[in-house]
Amino acid sequence: MRLLLFLNLPLIVTSLSMAVGGGGKHLSADMRAKLKQVAQQMATPGKGLSACDEGPATIGGRFEAVGVTNSEETRRVYRQMLFTAEGCENYLSGAILDPETLYQKSDDGVLFPELLKSRGILPGVKPHLKIYELPGTNGDTVMQGLDSLAVRCKEYVAAGAVFAKWRSPLVIDVSKGCPTDLAIKANMQDLARYALICQSEGLVPIVEPDISLSGTHTLEVAIDVNIKVQAELYKAMIDHGVYMEGSTLKPNIVNPGKGCTESYTVEEIGEANIRVLRDVFPVAMPGANFLSGGQSLEDAAARLSAMNKVKGNSPWNLSFSWSQALQLPLLELCRGKGELCLEEMGKLYVKELEIAGMAARGEHEWKEGEGSHGVGKKAMVGV
Repeated sequence: MRLLLFLNLPLIVTSLSMAVGGGGKHLSADMRAKLKQVAQQMATPGKGLSACDEGPATIGGRFEAVGVTNSEETRRVYRQMLFTAEGCENYLSGAILDPETLYQKSDDGVLFPELLKSRGILPGVKPHLKIYELPGTNGDTVMQGLDSLAVRCKEYVAAGAVFAKWRSPLVIDVSKGCPTDLAIKANMQDLARYALICQSEGLVPIVEPDISLSGTHTLEVAIDVNIKVQAELYKAMIDHGVYMEGSTLKPNIVNPGKGCTESYTVEEIGEANIRVLRDVFPVAMPGANFLSGGQSLEDAAARLSAMNKVKGNSPWNLSFSWSQALQLPLLELCRGKGELCLEEMGKLYVKELEIAGMAARGEHEWKEGEGSHGVGKKAMVGV
């Protein structure tokens, strides 16, 4: 038997090397190199992503909540402020755009993707469509839009986008058994298929498994669910042949549910996030840009900084991709004034980005209570 195994060793080794080959074999060497370069630029230390991809209705609701009229022109000049605020390029490696914004122009007539590129900021796009509730899962959902994705990706590339982001939202509800195994598998398969299509069309895919802050679950339950979800995601990506070096992650910050009655320090929350990444996050992927998910800037920055302080020799760049944490304070400047206060908003925005950039380097020092979870703590911003 030993002699037989020895004689067949070359065949066994050859078969094994074929079986464990990396993804992206359908891509040309030039395309793989471009995808990898963009993914690495997105993972520039100390820089993150501005998530300004809210659809017209979502951003319009935020405008109207502070007394600003929602219109395409209002949305255009608001996004222009986010792209041109003096110094924002020092803290941003990229900006995620709604398809509407992708085709809009600055006051000078320059398409926003070209404006961003001129400032060293990579333009990306949100390609997923509407959310759909999976029957028989007690409320679990999936995103729609895969069938038309390849055609739309071609259009987005032609418009100047270099990366994309697909969000798959999940909710932890222990009493309902959510997220169900079916929902986890369906969403992670969708993310993998989306990533494969994006890369085939020349876009770096950001995969976003977004587990909501809502619920009463403990931090320990959150760790277990996040590991399960992300493990399913990376297996699906590898099974689909996704080029891992040319993709990035946008995860939720691993937190206890907002209704959890147990207390946790910001250090414990930071360690929980590193625990999840060390268990399952592929070394091949260059970075993770955490979403804020309804957390205040103070909490999100404290938790991101805590992660970076304890990540040790973990190889990934851990940064931010925040929407509400950065934008809601800006909109509060306009409350009751009936219009966008663009100059004030731009100055505050850069100050916020400076905090985010320091958190991405593990240099942000939080105040007592910021980033912790406990009874009596000031409520987080609504999701």
